[in-house]
Amino acid sequence: MSDVLLTRDTGGVRLITLNRPESFNALNVELKLALVGALREAAADDAVRAVVLTGSGRSFCAGQDLKEHIAQLQADDPSPLKTVEEHYNPLIRAVATMPKPIISAVNGSAAGAGASLAFASDLRIAAADAKFLMAFANVGLSTDSGASWTLPRLIGYGRAMELLLLAEPVAADEALRIGMVNRVVDAGQATEAAMELAARMATGPTSAYARIKETMRAAAAEGLDEALDVEAGAQNEAGSTADHREAVAAFVEKRTPNFTGH
Repeated sequence: MSDVLLTRDTGGVRLITLNRPESFNALNVELKLALVGALREAAADDAVRAVVLTGSGRSFCAGQDLKEHIAQLQADDPSPLKTVEEHYNPLIRAVATMPKPIISAVNGSAAGAGASLAFASDLRIAAADAKFLMAFANVGLSTDSGASWTLPRLIGYGRAMELLLLAEPVAADEALRIGMVNRVVDAGQATEAAMELAARMATGPTSAYARIKETMRAAAAEGLDEALDVEAGAQNEAGSTADHREAVAAFVEKRTPNFTGH
């Protein structure tokens, strides 16, 4: 694993840390490739039952590395125009389709594609000093990294349009008020709080979590009839799992269930 990205496993939870603190964890090609690889590895590893994504130093992620971007533009390199298809789209798909809970622990600033990584996660825990900035318009660009899809579903179309057009920062307390994040904790405590929550979820019915995520994604893009069909299929699958049988047995026997994710 490249040193621009760190991973650590603790009790079924994989902590993935963006590790370019001198650049506020800005996403250069090396980091983007390392991150999508780490997300896919976590998705495929049965020992990993929950994932936490965070950044080292004073920032969660500043978004696209503009220094690398500018150098490529000046060299007439076509790479900057291809990075959405080659890097950002696979990254967001890897986060959104993760078959286990993924929690973003947002410390410091989350801007552009960095904020979009958090929006694509299942849950977001922000430190009190965190702030979000949809900075695309400030650099003459449109949205990418799924922001046009994820952000309106979190905070509503009107507020999302405002943030994207005006590119005004959103502090942690306001982010909580409008539904952009799920919880706010003391400065410096976001990763610890996310790890605690992920550890709790790692002992839960991860097979059911995966199907809940599937139904929620479908319902976000489909009509009621289609959503009902997806729910029916997912519920049939969930009902045949060992986790479901164990949960029912534990309920009858008045004990705590022992979930295995199968």
